[in-house]
Amino acid sequence: MACFKAWVTGDVQGVGFRHATALKARELGVTGYAKNLADGRVEVLAQGREEHIEALRAWLNDGPRHARVDALTAKQCDTDEQYAAFTTA
Repeated sequence: MACFKAWVTGDVQGVGFRHATALKARELGVTGYAKNLADGRVEVLAQGREEHIEALRAWLNDGPRHARVDALTAKQCDTDEQYAAFTTA
């Protein structure tokens, strides 16, 4: 199972970004979470098959229609925690 953590910068809070990310992740069979950060970014942790999390990472570069993504920083992560679904916080 592959894992990445990403931080998305831009107009990504208050525009349905987390909800749209969760829908896309569930469509791809990816588990993890999307949550707002106090500094205005959205943090995404994704676990799943390599090709599915790469598809989600590619989607995060643009995000949903009402969002504006200025930057995406991502790194591979190692986590012992397994997520049963994709959630938003």
